[in-house]
Amino acid sequence: MPVTTKPPALIYNSGDMKFAVIVDYDPNDPKVPVVRPPHREYLKEMFASGKLIVSGPFTEGGGALIVYEAASPEEVAALMAADPFVKEGVFKSWVVRPWNPLFCNHSLLPA
Repeated sequence: MPVTTKPPALIYNSGDMKFAVIVDYDPNDPKVPVVRPPHREYLKEMFASGKLIVSGPFTEGGGALIVYEAASPEEVAALMAADPFVKEGVFKSWVVRPWNPLFCNHSLLPA
């Protein structure tokens, strides 16, 4: 008699959820080099506070990926609203998606 098993349910990390934010912006916007330093300082603060998991620009065509740890999409909206790139109109649009990372090779990520 064949044995059937159900696949394991997705188990989210305890605590807050991860949210992937896919951002659109023009890397040639003249505001980018002016606003980049405070934007990066903001991201460093989010990293230090445990809210930012990973972030960085795409290498072609503009845009970026930012992954936050947050309790809700509303919290992510507040984090984005506080970002200097949003305040100064560098980020043109973004999509927030709940994300459940299953694998991560930490040795391949920058320190």
